[in-house]
Amino acid sequence: MYIGEIARLAGTSPKALRHYEALGLLGDVRRAGAYRVYTQQDLAQVKLIRQAQTLGFRLAELLPILAGDDTDWAALSQHIAAKRAQLQDDIARLRRLDAELGEIDAEILDCLTRQRLQAAA
Repeated sequence: MYIGEIARLAGTSPKALRHYEALGLLGDVRRAGAYRVYTQQDLAQVKLIRQAQTLGFRLAELLPILAGDDTDWAALSQHIAAKRAQLQDDIARLRRLDAELGEIDAEILDCLTRQRLQAAA
């Protein structure tokens, strides 16, 4: 398939595909004259790249894992584990922040209640 077709199927742009290729994320893309010819394996690789980006991976993080013709699945699994650990840390941090905001909001509501009571007296 040509670049327009794979871009459509993968939900990306031809420019992004050329960028992935230039970085080495797609391995060696065959050519028919001046045209790039992509395989189903290339499509699967592009979908994997897009999914990883959606999950928060940067292309720079994917380079050592996906560059070349063989995906380093063990390294990808390690990166996913690290990303999940970071996400759990972020969740814990956000929960603490939410609790602090709740305490501050309760204090403000208490002050407003006392202020209203004083004004009514």
